[in-house]
Amino acid sequence: MSLRLGDIAPNFQADSSLGPIDFHEYLGSSWGVLFSHPADFTPVCTTELGRTASLHEEFAKRNVKVLALSVDSAASHLNWIKDINETQHVTVDFPIIADLDRSVANAYDMIHPNASETFTVRSLFIIGADKKVKLFITYPASTGRNFTEVLRVIDSLQLTANYSVATPADWKEGEDVIVVPAISTEAAIEKFPKGVKVIKPYLRYTPQPNK
Repeated sequence: MSLRLGDIAPNFQADSSLGPIDFHEYLGSSWGVLFSHPADFTPVCTTELGRTASLHEEFAKRNVKVLALSVDSAASHLNWIKDINETQHVTVDFPIIADLDRSVANAYDMIHPNASETFTVRSLFIIGADKKVKLFITYPASTGRNFTEVLRVIDSLQLTANYSVATPADWKEGEDVIVVPAISTEAAIEKFPKGVKVIKPYLRYTPQPNK
């Protein structure tokens, strides 16, 4: 059965560019982003890993640990990292998981036979501090990921996990949010002292509560 939202992210032990890793142990109390690549020394993936490295501080301030994965060896990853650092002008300091036997890829359903029988598709999973899958996105091999969107989604997930709100289309950090339908307007006015703007009985906005 495929992994679904709300499932516990499968734990695994694997070699990586930083040595042996136990996934759940590595995450500890942090959130996690686990994302896969078809293979080392591929152009789109090189730019993605470089972009991830450049966002180190953004992930850190959100208490997020990042891990990449491909079906190549840890030794291959180390050589690839040299190229990434050189061409993208960064320092890759997060682990790249070696998945030679594709056990992690299979646990996370990262291999889609219609795309490739052997290589992982470009999947990305956001894992909460409770080790549950909060979001997954799958891109074709030809399309690089938008990491600004990944950060935006993390902001939304972390906000909505702690407050009775949802985020509207194209929401960004600092913008108004939506009061969830489970809360009455009267309760919302009491719960959100910054104010509640009622557009429809089911559509009510309030300023971001943690700002």
